[in-house]
Amino acid sequence: MPDMRVIVFFFCFFIFYSASSQELIKLKDLQKIINSPQQTTIINFWATWCAPCVKELPYFEALNRENKNVRVLLVSMDYDLDPNPEKVKRFVARKNIKSKVLILTEENPVSWIDKIDKNWSGALPTTLFISPTHQRKLFQGELKEGDLEKYVNEISQ
Repeated sequence: MPDMRVIVFFFCFFIFYSASSQELIKLKDLQKIINSPQQTTIINFWATWCAPCVKELPYFEALNRENKNVRVLLVSMDYDLDPNPEKVKRFVARKNIKSKVLILTEENPVSWIDKIDKNWSGALPTTLFISPTHQRKLFQGELKEGDLEKYVNEISQ
């Protein structure tokens, strides 16, 4: 009979890592999401080492929880400086993030940032708002409480 501690460990491990959805993604796949939104989509570019990024994560979590008409995607930019996705996964689990997290597995952002948006300087955090009718808004910098809803309303009109 298996040791109860082993069963508990695997149960906790499963819960710990299934709390949110994380996946590795390449630029071309992210571009498909950006170019064919099925619903209003918010794509936040962030990193675990970026204090303003971490500070605004609760706003995305609240929107994800409260508005099912909006798709929230958190795109981790950690890979370029540290290609270890497990660090991001541990961070996401520790912060109990429920939104979908995509770990962008691209290096050298200077070579591809303009393919996301020509106006993006590369600053983090940056958030891209896209409506199903392809209205777009790029916001560079830290969002404040209420900003997400304001920008979603702007692109939805």
